[in-house]
Amino acid sequence: MFTEILFPTDGSDGASAAFDHVLEIADANDSTVHVLNVADTTKDSVVRMRGDVVDVLEREGERLVRDATERARERGVDTVTEVRQGTPYSTIVDYADSRDIDLVVMPTHGRRGLERLLLGSTTERVVRRADVPVLTIRPNGETATYPYRNVLVPTDGSDCAREALEAGVDIADADDAALHLLSVITATSLGVDIRSDIQLTMLEESAEEIIADASSFAADAGVEPANATVEFGSSIQEAILAYTDEHDIDLVVVGTHGRTGFDRYLLGSVTEHLVRTSSIPVLTVREAPSDA
Repeated sequence: MFTEILFPTDGSDGASAAFDHVLEIADANDSTVHVLNVADTTKDSVVRMRGDVVDVLEREGERLVRDATERARERGVDTVTEVRQGTPYSTIVDYADSRDIDLVVMPTHGRRGLERLLLGSTTERVVRRADVPVLTIRPNGETATYPYRNVLVPTDGSDCAREALEAGVDIADADDAALHLLSVITATSLGVDIRSDIQLTMLEESAEEIIADASSFAADAGVEPANATVEFGSSIQEAILAYTDEHDIDLVVVGTHGRTGFDRYLLGSVTEHLVRTSSIPVLTVREAPSDA
């Protein structure tokens, strides 16, 4: 399914753990892994050594991609390596566009203490701007397993959710995984007026229709959902995270918003929350740009 995988690496512990997962995916799918290191030109990396000007970040980058290539070779995985100068997130996105990359895999980074994990700025920007699917892996979350056994696609019936559904069905089919479909109704959707009961009925009917349509799409593609559920929760993201725990989910597939003019939408709050806090891998899929 993924024949060209891009793995940007900065040598961090998170990147090393994510690369193990990359190699599992590549080995199973006979993929080529593009190992990219970006020498960040916004940093002062040029020093003089023995009379020569040497970019120490480029030298370190060459070591990192060489080490990654050796690990890949031990698994029999083909690699393409490159060290580039530039701003990391834009260089990664440009590389993915220019090399027909099918999947970008990146780790998320955390804060110390008791604060919730937040995305590192580079990963966050790549997720928001890449036109290809981006798989994010939390470094100190649960051990990522492959092939996936249980794949969850939360859906609200939107166009970007349909893009995620298509990707989730393809993955479940390729990995012979159980496909789970989920639509969440929250208390905040109901309001506080006297028509709440009527609103609840309408929301339930709408959610059931969304789930029925998603199930039909999956079945037509040859994948019978293992579970197709409408649930209530205090928030959509918390309901999704609870579902992943209760059903031993290995991968969550969610949609992001597309472009408008020359700008790009930020991630919806639900997707952003999932990518930042999920202990299992999250695959974000961008809504196809409009031709208009």
